[in-house]
Amino acid sequence: MDGFTKGVNSFFKKNYDEKDVTSGLLCALKIGIDNPMFTSQTKNKLGSVEVRVPIINAVQTAVDDWLRHNPDVAGALEDKIIKNQKARDEINSVTAKQIRDAEKTVMLKIKKLKDCRYHLQDGEKGANSMIFITEGDSATGPLSFARDASYQAIFSLRGKPENMYGRKKSALFENEELKNLTFSLGIQKDVEDLRYSKIIIATDADNDGYHIRNLVMTYLLLYFEELVLTGHVYILETPLFRVRNKQKTVYCYSEESRDKELANMKNAEVTRFKGLGEINPSEFGQFIFPRKEGESEDKGMHLTPVTIQSLKNVPEVLKFYMGKNTPERRDFIVHHLASEIDA
Repeated sequence: MDGFTKGVNSFFKKNYDEKDVTSGLLCALKIGIDNPMFTSQTKNKLGSVEVRVPIINAVQTAVDDWLRHNPDVAGALEDKIIKNQKARDEINSVTAKQIRDAEKTVMLKIKKLKDCRYHLQDGEKGANSMIFITEGDSATGPLSFARDASYQAIFSLRGKPENMYGRKKSALFENEELKNLTFSLGIQKDVEDLRYSKIIIATDADNDGYHIRNLVMTYLLLYFEELVLTGHVYILETPLFRVRNKQKTVYCYSEESRDKELANMKNAEVTRFKGLGEINPSEFGQFIFPRKEGESEDKGMHLTPVTIQSLKNVPEVLKFYMGKNTPERRDFIVHHLASEIDA
């Protein structure tokens, strides 16, 4: 990132901030190096000094040269940098005093947080730490019973969190639930302080659950976009059906899978799981741990990563789904909410 920023500033003869230059930037650079060192737990900045300087210089030269040969892209890039500046200025309106005041109101132990023992800051022990964001106590119950408290935490929402679309970041510290979630994640000051490797949204597979999922993703995309860009956010997929007879039990994640199992299994009965709370706690464990060797594909944790295919589409997508209500959006949600939507 340093090399890219220096190349951009060299071309524009400006001193743009690295965060404004690189926000929304995705790049891949393959380097073979033994025992690489990183400057933070999120591993988004290389600290190995023996290769860092040569890489920075090479990237700076390449970026400067590329922009000179692509003036149209250079103009679009500068427009994006200026927009990033304005957005960051708004976020920075949340002063250090506001954060300190908020910290005073957050109890040492947040009631809705069932924390784990190890976090990202604990090195290898917390490398796979995760937090499940659930809806209500009914979903939290089975998770609490089944989880491994050494590295799996739970934050229980009271219901639907507030829609933060169009709200400034300072509004987070006026909303008790989202303020507690922000502090639970450890990102009230900087996303570099994130406490968990995975943020897992675990809601029911129904209209209310999808809506809550969208509200949580809106909160993350508006204020902590980097967490999504760096691959920390996931959705937990849990089975919709259990098909079983006296000899066999299979968990199905779609109606097609259910019908296939029913066709192959004699005297089978079907259970429809309307919500996470309907899954027996003794069964739930197999859906929040990695699949063991030799187990069928219906077992083990099914995680869908939250990704952004094109960053420029995010404002438009958020506006459509989370902006002022319209009949067109209601109609679209009724027919398409369960379908995959690329941002």
